[in-house]
Amino acid sequence: MSHPIIGFIGLGIMGKPMALNLTKAGYPLVVHNRSRAAVDELSKEGARVATSSREVAAQSQVVITMLPDSPDVEWVYGKAQGVFAGVKPGTLLIDMSSISPVVTRTLAAQAEQRGCDMLDAPVSGGEAGATSATLSIMIGGKAPAVERAMPIFQILGKNIVHVGDAGAGQVTKAANQMVVGTTIAIVSEALVLAAKAGVDPAKVRQALLGGFAQSKILEAHGQKMLERNFRPGFRIRLHDKDMRIALSAGSEYGVPLMVTSQVAQIMTAMKSMGHGELDHSALVKFVEELAKIELPQNT
Repeated sequence: MSHPIIGFIGLGIMGKPMALNLTKAGYPLVVHNRSRAAVDELSKEGARVATSSREVAAQSQVVITMLPDSPDVEWVYGKAQGVFAGVKPGTLLIDMSSISPVVTRTLAAQAEQRGCDMLDAPVSGGEAGATSATLSIMIGGKAPAVERAMPIFQILGKNIVHVGDAGAGQVTKAANQMVVGTTIAIVSEALVLAAKAGVDPAKVRQALLGGFAQSKILEAHGQKMLERNFRPGFRIRLHDKDMRIALSAGSEYGVPLMVTSQVAQIMTAMKSMGHGELDHSALVKFVEELAKIELPQNT
């Protein structure tokens, strides 16, 4: 059975490796992106290049969007040259961005009016997960649409969970970002405390990895902190946006998110200090600044 034509809009730090994995798996792609370099790279791999989101939708049986924030997704779908302007009934729409569940549910209803199913399928795993096709994918939407999309998801990720109806994927992603962000913050504090107390933070991390404090964050981000490697796998400015989505959801549903709020303020401060383009493991720099000590570089 031949693969459906996939339209892919948004070839950024996550979108480009995801699109490349789809081309390698034999899927014909039609791509569109604001900046040209990523488009040229996909074109060399055989993807067709479209001049607008509308053109992508008109040529595709499945459309995937991977965009920075809610307004970007609303614009790409709803503008005059947007997805909804070119989409045919029966097209499967998959938004893999991390955006507001409220916006997601609105777009899903608009898609349904046009005879299309829409899934929200945000991901976790960063650039490394996108490149190695080991992303965790959290899906909201109708079961038949999820079944239709499953072969595509299996090319992109490993831990694939259909959580519930439209918006459920985005609620799950908000929860994910809360846990990741607050854990990065506490790992930062723990390692800086060790250094300030005259104890080798690399050895403290090694010890903690063997007990209940063990986590992927301590393992991966803790190592990045020790190496001073803040090249973005996931930028602080984007995690700041995700924390705001979580806090908005907390307000919407009456759930106090006090720890999340504290860490969100640190991310906002880091962004204001000019560190928004760094990897979120760079939160350690905020704690270092307050403690007046820098972790010794461990390479």
